[in-house]
Amino acid sequence: MPSSVVHVAFGLLLAVGLLGAHYDRRALAVVVAVILFPEIDTILGWVMAGAHRTVLHTMLTSVAAGGLLYWDTTRSESWIRGRWGAYGVRVAWVALFAHTFAHLALDWAHLDGINVLWPLVDQFVALDGELYITSEGIVQTFVDISSDPETGSPAVDAGQSGDRAAVHVSNPAQPDAEPTDEPVDRRFPIAVGSWQLYLVVTGLFAVGARWLQTPRDAQLPRDADE
Repeated sequence: MPSSVVHVAFGLLLAVGLLGAHYDRRALAVVVAVILFPEIDTILGWVMAGAHRTVLHTMLTSVAAGGLLYWDTTRSESWIRGRWGAYGVRVAWVALFAHTFAHLALDWAHLDGINVLWPLVDQFVALDGELYITSEGIVQTFVDISSDPETGSPAVDAGQSGDRAAVHVSNPAQPDAEPTDEPVDRRFPIAVGSWQLYLVVTGLFAVGARWLQTPRDAQLPRDADE
C-alpha cells in the first residue's frame, strides 16, 4: 500500500504546481500536515474494528471541508481571508486538494480501498480496473453494471469488498486484524514497489527544483497580516 512517505511526495508535487506565488515553507508544512492527518485512524484500530481507512479516509470529510471552505471564502467577512488574506485561501484549497487526491484517492486505488462514504454507508470500495480503446470502442472495467439473474434488477460492482467489520487493511500499528501470540512482522514502509520509489524521488526533486528557482526572501514563511 502507499506509505505516508509516498502520500507526502505526491502532495508535494501538487503543492509545487498549485501554490503558485504563495509557495513557501509554511504553506508546504500545512499541506504535509493535512495529508498526514488521516493516518490518525490507524491508531483508532486498537479500539475500533476496521477504523483504519474508515474514520478519516471517508470522502465525506473532503465534501464537508470543501463546503465549509467555499462558504467561508465566498462571504464578505471570511475568517480565513481576514486572517491570512489570499495566501490563506490558496493554501487551504491546495491542502484540501492534496488531502483528497494525494491521500484518499491514492488509498482508494490500493488493496481493499477505503470506506468511501462512511458513516453514511459502511462499505469499503477499491478503485480497480482498466480503461482502454479497442476496435469496438472504449472499454472500462472499473464499474461493472449487470442484471441480477434472480430478480432482474440492476447490480453494480464498483469494487466493494465488505464493511469495516469484515475488512482489515494491514498497517504498522495493527498488522493483523486479531491479536496473536506469534511474533509480529511490524513494518514501516517507505516505498512498496518501484513506482512508489519513483514518486518519492520525483516529489523531492520537484521541491528542490522549486526551492532553487525561488528568491530567498520568498522562501520564508509569510507574516499573518500579509
